[in-house]
Amino acid sequence: MIGQLRTVVIDCPDPRALAAFYSELLGIPLVEDDCEDDWVVLGGPRGQHPRLAFQQALNLRQADWPDPERPQQFHLDVTVTDIEAAEKATLALGARRLPGEGEGFRVYADPAGHPFCLCWD
Repeated sequence: MIGQLRTVVIDCPDPRALAAFYSELLGIPLVEDDCEDDWVVLGGPRGQHPRLAFQQALNLRQADWPDPERPQQFHLDVTVTDIEAAEKATLALGARRLPGEGEGFRVYADPAGHPFCLCWD
């Protein structure tokens, strides 16, 4: 092993809003934000667990999955126990359903357009 995952950073137009979405979706607390609203972090103290951070990118070209001309760029897989209840709660947070699903997963977009999957066994 060369290193350990410290932070996954997601570019977005509004870091505070997208951090609030993922905080509710994943149950991860806000641990750091700066006074400029261009960097917000969810997770535990630095060095203890991987963290999820959001940084401002004003001219971000939104992904349009599954369009190969505007690829997903990254995605998160989120494990859930009840897909129907999870979908309802996720949509209520501001996500939207995207085309595509398979055995054990459905595809969504967060409020900034980043694809992610709700997965179950």
